[in-house]
Amino acid sequence: MKVRFEPPVLPKSGIFITFAAEGGKLSGLGAKADAASGGHLARAIKAAKFEGKRDQMLDIVAPAGTQFERIVIFGLGEPSKLTAREVEYLGGTIAGALQGMKAKEATMAVDFPSGVKLKAGQAAALLASGVRLRTYGFLKYKSKKPEEVPTLSGLTLLTGDAAAAKQAFADLDAVAAGVHLARDLVNEPANHLFPIEFANRAKALSKLGVQVEILTPAQMEKLGMGALLGVAQGSSHPPRMVVMRWNGGKRGKAPIAFIGKGVTFDTGGISIKPAAGMEDMKGDMGGAACVLGLMLALAKRKARANVVGAIGLVENMPDGKAQRPGDVVKSMSGQTIAVLNTDAEGRLVLADVLWYIQNRFKPEFMIDLATLTGAILVALGKEHAGLFSNNDELATRLAEAGLETGEKVWRMPMGPEYDKMIDFEVADMKNIGGRNAGSITGAQFLQRFVNNVPWAHLDVAGTAMDSPKSPISQGWASGWGVRLLNRLVEKYYE
Repeated sequence: MKVRFEPPVLPKSGIFITFAAEGGKLSGLGAKADAASGGHLARAIKAAKFEGKRDQMLDIVAPAGTQFERIVIFGLGEPSKLTAREVEYLGGTIAGALQGMKAKEATMAVDFPSGVKLKAGQAAALLASGVRLRTYGFLKYKSKKPEEVPTLSGLTLLTGDAAAAKQAFADLDAVAAGVHLARDLVNEPANHLFPIEFANRAKALSKLGVQVEILTPAQMEKLGMGALLGVAQGSSHPPRMVVMRWNGGKRGKAPIAFIGKGVTFDTGGISIKPAAGMEDMKGDMGGAACVLGLMLALAKRKARANVVGAIGLVENMPDGKAQRPGDVVKSMSGQTIAVLNTDAEGRLVLADVLWYIQNRFKPEFMIDLATLTGAILVALGKEHAGLFSNNDELATRLAEAGLETGEKVWRMPMGPEYDKMIDFEVADMKNIGGRNAGSITGAQFLQRFVNNVPWAHLDVAGTAMDSPKSPISQGWASGWGVRLLNRLVEKYYE
């Protein structure tokens, strides 16, 4: 979709979108369009009892006195309460309406009434970002494109500060590209996206200036990554670990690090999952997808920060060579792990990646993302990701970024009482803690591999896939986390 920003001049035809504050009063180009129609818009507003409430829409087809196909009026509610996130969501709502109309082109007048705290250029950029995020589809494996899927190919936004809008949108568009990449990866079927192919997708970021290293099984074995390799040994697809570096900050400054669980398909291994719903386990790499999307976004907008992204890529299969319940593996840290349940595999992968990253790069902090536990769904449903952290400042910043972007997190407890639940008599620890506090014991397990580095763990099992629909996300794969972490970097670490 091509996005254009132009000065606020009333177009003469096509689909025209304008806004009204609470009370239904038009202003700016909307008022001019009303005058051009001989007051037809004002009469339509009155007849439809349109009150200008948030997300309320009035669609006027072929308005009298004009050459417009239709004029669509969207309500803003109380202007002073309109936030940046709500404007971006409004863009998504508008995109949904245009898709429903099967529109290919539209023009939007971004001349909000007085009281809106956002600058004109920023508001226009946020609306365009919402449209971009909403207009996503994954049709790669359709032999014929469904007729019911319309394509919005062009959007023109009329604003009093087109130059500022274009500049602001460049960064937002980079983030949207990262979100779309994360969605693509989660949507891909596992027979097409296995560890080597996933690593190849990451390698493509080198074109944007990202330094990409891909570690092979032989290299990981030499490093002593027995926990990660143990998960992968039952699959015909060999594992990979990918380390991505974006050096946009001050030379020599410690990087910040993001680590993703990348289980490209999870059968549960020998502790096999029930057949019903197992097809969703192609999305068990949602954490790794987010990290890859984030690195794309940061590189495209040339973020002024030093960032490391790392993903552990494995497939968990129940082959004759697969690890068994009761096996003991030795992690890169030297700590031993009794694998009592082979379906608690993501933490084994992350254990070695976390240790490698903190040991090699000495980062300012580490954040890992993983579709780690079904227990987090029991605790939080699909509205929040579970947040676990050893650092109050990092946890607070993540929570604030979540509220600003709509990718919300909820901090969960940790403590020595929970940590005792994974102690084990024949190894340093076991990989499950029993029925109770499953998400917490998973986090306690990961904490044993971070030393004293500030760290946060995001359990995204309820948000990365099959998450609730929103104005900017309507598909099965949400791309959750890219916008959250980009905002964290942008606000605090650039």
